[in-house]
Amino acid sequence: MPALRRSLGLLATPALALATVLPAATAAQAAPTSAATVRPDAAAAGWLARQLVDGDHFEAVLDGAHYPDQGLTVDAVLAFAASHSSDRAAAKATTWLAKPEIITGYLGDGTTEAYAGATAKLLLAVEVRGENPAAFGGVDLPARLRSLQTPNGRFSDRSQWGDYSNVFGQSLALIALQRTHAGAPAAAVDFLASAQCADGGFPISFGQATCTGDPDATALAVQALAAAGRPAEAAAGLGRLTAHQNADGGFAAAGATTSNANTTGLATEALLSTGRLGAGLKGWSSLVKLQQGCAADPAVRGAVAYDANGFNAGNGARATAQAVLGLAGTPLATLTAHGARPAAPVLACPATTR
Repeated sequence: MPALRRSLGLLATPALALATVLPAATAAQAAPTSAATVRPDAAAAGWLARQLVDGDHFEAVLDGAHYPDQGLTVDAVLAFAASHSSDRAAAKATTWLAKPEIITGYLGDGTTEAYAGATAKLLLAVEVRGENPAAFGGVDLPARLRSLQTPNGRFSDRSQWGDYSNVFGQSLALIALQRTHAGAPAAAVDFLASAQCADGGFPISFGQATCTGDPDATALAVQALAAAGRPAEAAAGLGRLTAHQNADGGFAAAGATTSNANTTGLATEALLSTGRLGAGLKGWSSLVKLQQGCAADPAVRGAVAYDANGFNAGNGARATAQAVLGLAGTPLATLTAHGARPAAPVLACPATTR
């Protein structure tokens, strides 16, 4: 079960404010499902905030049992910051994440069990929130993460359940540690760069016999390498993303052809935050088309559907959380909750709708 929860937490994951790219009026016109007074990213984050269980966390349901979903909760905290909204919800979620049983269940006990990707992801969220990462929930997150770096530069799990560390966790570790005073270790940056495939993409898993680029992993790796001062490798990764962008502007998961909000959110964030505005705006537009607007059921207005098949409550929260990152276009390396508005925005729809 710990291994399964770790996989869920890491794969749920992904400042150039979109206002600097599109005037507010243009953005509103491009988002027919949103009211002009609420940006698409803020509307999505507002809906996400209202889905929190007890107002402070998400849960995963497996075989009818409910488990705390720290990974999705962290995704929401990042989404709230990216949208500059829902700060009250973000504060409550951050407090929940710091509870001893919650943080230990996510990161491991730090001795027999310690999970690199989860530690990196939580460290980033704590930095974004402006909390003290050296004493969060009784854990020195930067020190814990650095202790998991192996001699070759890889951040690896220490666990009886096996090593599930991957490109997602390595990329998040570089982004989070680059924000610390000591910066990201050079060996760790080199290790990530060495995993790049010939076409510029990055795989999810290290050590594959055949290097196959994954768009989600590539999007995170691009941000990590850009933050760590490796522009050539980042540019190659961006080239791989733009070469595999669908005609609708979205991006498909590895092995698939249909665009989805999760992959598109991460890829669009990478493109917009590195100045690839043409491809980035196409991705942004595809996300807006998946957003549930005033014609939708009031309970789902603002949410982003996983794909064009329509909104599905089973994957709606994860899709929306990652879509917000693309809709906001803010790089994870500089993301901050400072100045975020406390309220969770609601679409202001005409009373005659539905």
